[in-house]
Parts: sequence; C-alpha cells; structure tokens
Amino acid sequence: MTLAFGMIVLALLAGVAETLLHMTIAVREDSAGPGELLTALLIRGTVYLAVLAVSFRMANGKPWARTTLVLGLGTLGLASLLIEPIAAVTSAEGDLFDGRTFTSWAIAACRAVHVITVLIALPAMLSARTYFRNQSGSRAARRASTVVTGRSQTVPRHT
Repeated sequence: MTLAFGMIVLALLAGVAETLLHMTIAVREDSAGPGELLTALLIRGTVYLAVLAVSFRMANGKPWARTTLVLGLGTLGLASLLIEPIAAVTSAEGDLFDGRTFTSWAIAACRAVHVITVLIALPAMLSARTYFRNQSGSRAARRASTVVTGRSQTVPRHT
C-alpha cells in the first residue's frame, strides 16, 4: 500500500508543478484574467486535495477509498491527462516539436511523471486486496472478541 500511496502523492506533486507552469505562462502572456486563473486554481486545488484526502483514507485501510481512487484515477483521471497530448499529436501539422520552449518541455515532463505514477499506482492499489482484507478482518475479529469476552483485545489486561 505504501507504493500506491507514494505514487499518488508524487502524481499530485507533478500535477501541482504542471499547474504552476501553466499559470506562469498565462500570466506572462496575459492570456487569462485573474478571475479565470483563480477559478482554474480553485478547481484543480479542490480536486487535488480531495484525492489526497481519499489517499490518506486508503492508506489507513479503507476499502471504499481504494475503490474510489481506482475508479476515479483509472478513468476520469487518466482520460483528463491523456486527451490534451493525444489531441496535440493528432492535430499537429508539420514538425510536432517545432517551436517548443523550455517551459513546454517542463510541462510535458510533469505530465509524463503524472501519467506514469498513476499507471504505477493503479496496479499497486489493485494488488493490495490482501492488505484491505487483513485490515477489515482484524477489526471484525477484535469486535467479535469484545462481544464474546467483554474485553477489548487492543487493551492489555492486567492480572
């Protein structure tokens, strides 16, 4: 589970870096007003914070969090990351790399890290089925033991 959580955090960091680079370009080229920039930042920030919050729940053994992340990152998340580059490749006329700047290469690198880390996190989350089974099973066993004996198994007994 540590691998999946680490990859999600790294993906989020790559997303934040890419967002900051896009904001820098928008401000430098004056292509978006302050309202548009703030709106875009609030939307991305909200999504990234939600993913981070659910990731912490996943790391604490919540199966619903893993399912949410697998479905969300594996569908909408990857689609949103891949649509723009695929559209750029399919609509390119002439040399695809003509006129690229350092910033555009930095954005591409952030996007690549973002996609690769999500692609690593997805199978890591799916292979963690045993982790979640053990987490929920041990809680159930503690509850059942408490019901039967009247004592919690997590508190040491003093005799």
